[in-house]
Amino acid sequence: MKTQPAALLADGFAERQKKTRFVVNLGLACNAVLAAAKLSLGVVGHSKALLADGINSISDVVYFLVVKFFVKLSDKPADPEHPYGHYQYETIAALVVGAFVITTGLAIFWDSINAVFDLASGETPAVAVKSFTLWIAGGTIAIKFLLMLQARTIGRATNNLAVNALARDHRNDIFASFGVGIGILLSVIGFGWADPIAGAAVAVIVAKTGFSILLESADELMDSIPGDNLKRQFTDALADVRFVQGIEEIHAHRFGPYLVANITISIDGALCVTEADAIATATEKKLLSDVEMLRKVFVHCHPVRRDAGGSKSGPSI
Repeated sequence: MKTQPAALLADGFAERQKKTRFVVNLGLACNAVLAAAKLSLGVVGHSKALLADGINSISDVVYFLVVKFFVKLSDKPADPEHPYGHYQYETIAALVVGAFVITTGLAIFWDSINAVFDLASGETPAVAVKSFTLWIAGGTIAIKFLLMLQARTIGRATNNLAVNALARDHRNDIFASFGVGIGILLSVIGFGWADPIAGAAVAVIVAKTGFSILLESADELMDSIPGDNLKRQFTDALADVRFVQGIEEIHAHRFGPYLVANITISIDGALCVTEADAIATATEKKLLSDVEMLRKVFVHCHPVRRDAGGSKSGPSI
């Protein structure tokens, strides 16, 4: 039987947090450099779309700092008030990311639409966008692609919701910079309206990604019925546990990368309390051994129901 000693869990958590901090720190440094480059060259190169992308990078810097703060808080060990640790700070960090992304998207969209109306009404003369701004957009795509791959790989390996949110934001920035590049290219060849419209398109992509991050993060904070994959893992693990005749219900809650579950099993009602306790203990050990990232499980026993004919019938998933 596989075991998860406290020392092994502690070492695994320390390595996980080290990888998480590396993703956050690298992303923070790159976003700071990109923000400075986009804003300065966007002003010099007269590109509304690049300026909008620069504002997006500034928001990236702000919420990377917030995520860095919450990741540090999640390092705190378990205490009497938080017996399963402080992993939920990671989910809070992801919520903050989503909120920042949506706010940034709305601000960029409003500014870009105003620019389009000003150009259409003649209040603002069209200014030629400099071609060198296109190289900034291309460089951003390359850098963000590498950052996305790194964050996605570590996010999947550590099952860290905050890191996964950052990976999706890097992907969002790739699409945004691609739109910026198209807008700049069209502006360079004579379509002055294309640059601010590209900024508005960037805003829509940014806001949509932020909304999806918010929904996923909020769902993690809810005590919901586990998905089909987790149900199958529980069912398969208990298939050969003696006297367990069915599973009535499973409630699982996530604490960072770990799961805590409450499970109700069906057993023969004629068994004594001592026998039922032994079955519950065997069930707990088997689930902790076979279900990955399951940190704690509480087992409750119900007697098997009997139908009208007197035969046994135990509910199962």
